[in-house]
Amino acid sequence: MNYVALFYFFKKYKSLTFLVLHFCCGFFCNFSFAQIETQDHSKENNEQLHNNFSRPDSVLLVLKEQYNKAVKIDDQVKAAQYLHQIGKLLFSSGHYPQSLDYLLQADNIFRKQKQMILLAENLGTLGELYYRTTQTSLARKQFDEALSHYQNLKDEAGKANIYGHIGHLYEKRQLYDSSFFFQRKALQAYEQINQKDGAAKIYENIGSIYEDQEKYDSAYWYFNKAYVLNKQQKNDRAQIEVLNNLGDVLRKTGRYREGLNFSMQALAMAEKTGEYYQLSGAYNDIGKGYNFLNKNDSAFYYLSLSRKFLNDIYSEESNKQLALLQTLYEIEKKDKEIEGLTLARKTDLLISIATGVVIVLVILIAGLIISRQRLKIKNEQKLHEQNKQVYLTQNQLMEVELENKKLQEENLRQELEIKTKELSSYTLHVIRKNQQLEDLQAQLEGLVKDDKRDQKKQIKQLSDQISAGLSDDQHWEEFRGIFEQVHQSFFDRLQQQSGPLTSNDLRLIALMKMNHTSSDISTLLAVSQDSLRVMRHRLRKKLNLPQGENLSNFIQSI
Repeated sequence: MNYVALFYFFKKYKSLTFLVLHFCCGFFCNFSFAQIETQDHSKENNEQLHNNFSRPDSVLLVLKEQYNKAVKIDDQVKAAQYLHQIGKLLFSSGHYPQSLDYLLQADNIFRKQKQMILLAENLGTLGELYYRTTQTSLARKQFDEALSHYQNLKDEAGKANIYGHIGHLYEKRQLYDSSFFFQRKALQAYEQINQKDGAAKIYENIGSIYEDQEKYDSAYWYFNKAYVLNKQQKNDRAQIEVLNNLGDVLRKTGRYREGLNFSMQALAMAEKTGEYYQLSGAYNDIGKGYNFLNKNDSAFYYLSLSRKFLNDIYSEESNKQLALLQTLYEIEKKDKEIEGLTLARKTDLLISIATGVVIVLVILIAGLIISRQRLKIKNEQKLHEQNKQVYLTQNQLMEVELENKKLQEENLRQELEIKTKELSSYTLHVIRKNQQLEDLQAQLEGLVKDDKRDQKKQIKQLSDQISAGLSDDQHWEEFRGIFEQVHQSFFDRLQQQSGPLTSNDLRLIALMKMNHTSSDISTLLAVSQDSLRVMRHRLRKKLNLPQGENLSNFIQSI
């Protein structure tokens, strides 16, 4: 291969080569295990992480194991920290989709747990990922939110880091004024807290901006400031890149010997630290320097060494990538199996719970039905008892009522007997009175027939008074009142079966109802037997009795 062609190949594809190498091995050059070693890590775990530093697949396994332990003890914050570190590992290894998944999981937990400092750091990593995938607007959104959290927390180091990222965004878009603004704000924040490593990195970033603008004097000045600070801090890793940048600026300004000197220093430092990536870069820069000095043999030698180390890096990184991919695949496969088992257990648990709920519901429903039946039976028994009690009470009431009726009937019977006796006594009294009156009347009539004319008038008057007494209705009304008490509504029923009746008719009927003899009736009515027969005959006509029907029987039937 022509030396000049080889030189221009590296010159043309320098940025692309360095970008790919940065994606593939940046994690192994810059990943700090202090970030993944939480305070409660055991010494054995820390040693395991350091021993597996050159094996990203082993680191991934360790982080995944620690994450599972955190999940098992339900330490969500620690679990989210491991998710964040897994996301950073996958991001540095170029596995952006997987990295995004882990970082978003961590973001969700940090927000829920209100871990603002950890959330801001995770947002910064998300911003870098979006930037690498050319999603500039999303990257700026993450950086802005992270910056807001750092400002609230008054975290100057966090602010400076984000300012640097934002400045880098503007640099790639060739908006150099905005890039300078944010890089200088980052530098101010680092100087405020006297963090020289961070300040050195910002000086290097500013130098790169000036280099892009071909302002090599300013670029050299800022690269030199970074060089001084790294030397003070004895930061050899960062110093190698600064030395390479100083050599580039000197070569671009035609100071090839001075530039070659810086590249040689970078080579020595890279050999000392064992940084293959930096070794390849240093060999490349030395080859370019010798090419500019027209020492093509040396240029070819160093460019060949650069290509050899570059191939070795690619070969090693390819193996690491394959191992990491295999590990990631196995982890995802295992996670899916665990998720399937968990889902199956949850399904079984849900089925068991559902079965238990159904059984409990059946038992409850059966118990409710039995309880309702028992309650129904109990209510029916209670109702039966109540009905029985009501029936007994009604029977008692009926018995009491019957007893009362019997008592009433007995009282009425006794009262009727008393009235009957009174009526009979009254009748006998009237009969005796009338008989006495008749005797007196007969005696008086005898006196009247006597010849003693001087007494005749007085005796006649006395006889007339006795006759008037015999025919007086006053006693009849008293008799009728007592009779109606004994024979209730008798006269009303009689009037319904006959035409109009006189008071003499009613007296005759009443006496016949009382079963008095004809002689007693004639005496009571003060009439003769013949007159009584006439009265009976007339009464039959008024009562419309047919021929042959007994008058006394008819009256008794009413």
